[in-house]
Amino acid sequence: MLTFAIVFITSALICYTIGVWSEKIAGILKKWHLVFFWIGFCFDTLGTTLMGKISGGLEFNVHGITGIIAILLMLFHAVWATTVLVKNNEKSLKNFHKFSLFVWFMWLIPYLTGMMLNMVK
Repeated sequence: MLTFAIVFITSALICYTIGVWSEKIAGILKKWHLVFFWIGFCFDTLGTTLMGKISGGLEFNVHGITGIIAILLMLFHAVWATTVLVKNNEKSLKNFHKFSLFVWFMWLIPYLTGMMLNMVK
């Protein structure tokens, strides 16, 4: 189960990174970026669920708390990106990357702390 959790979390990192940074480079939010946001969110949810089962539940430490915040931010980010694309407002499409980068950096905190905590064990 641990192997699957690691694969899912790493897949989330790859997909989310592709979506966020390609949006930044393109300078405008596109539909295919949104696809990567949602895939990244799904992989992260799967990986987080498996990690929770392995560890016995949510731990109230930096990793656990930032993990919950990050997954909620990812969900909000994907929903908001969907809304921005549906409304098709050019200014919003061009400025969306600012929020994307913020969410991506916030997501890296639990990713990295999870790695570090488990390397120590």
